[in-house]
Amino acid sequence: MARGGQGLARVAVVVRAGAAPLWWSGVVAAGIGVLPPGVTGRRTGVLAGAALFLVAAAAVPLVRRGRYAELARAAARAGKYDVLQDRAVTVRNWRRGHRWWLLLAFAVALGSAFAVPAAGGMLLAGLGTGLRLKAAWIGRRERAGQTLLWVRVDWLGRRGGRPVGKAVKGLRSTGVAAGDAAPGGARRRGAALV
Repeated sequence: MARGGQGLARVAVVVRAGAAPLWWSGVVAAGIGVLPPGVTGRRTGVLAGAALFLVAAAAVPLVRRGRYAELARAAARAGKYDVLQDRAVTVRNWRRGHRWWLLLAFAVALGSAFAVPAAGGMLLAGLGTGLRLKAAWIGRRERAGQTLLWVRVDWLGRRGGRPVGKAVKGLRSTGVAAGDAAPGGARRRGAALV
């Protein structure tokens, strides 16, 4: 980084990066997992899965919400020489860093179908939905404050996650036109598909 600048990744993009893989692996696992009758039977499994989906989708957006809000309030303005990381790079880093965890979660969700059909897959889908809802909450804060929130890349760890983890000392902010992701971490209209 030139003249002391830091590489910065969007907080909302880091949060949102796991939403799609968890959602789609959950949908596939639930679809396959509904085939075996399991120990509990399909009806009980699907009802349990629906409950798990709702609990996960409601709980994930609330996890560490206070820390997000605290860091957002104290965010410092990004410096002139800070480098804003592209959305695609942030998403790719998160997914590469978590690929084995995602595969393990998918395998466990499939395996659990022999006990409780579809429930494991629906839980994964609920986690993905919760991450998307959390990113949307961050996006609402960004729109309200007319600022985008960024975190130093070197504070994200080797897996490219944990945007408000212990290593994160503070966030940076820019105007809403900075970077290639809209508030909440979604692609800007006209941006290349990721």
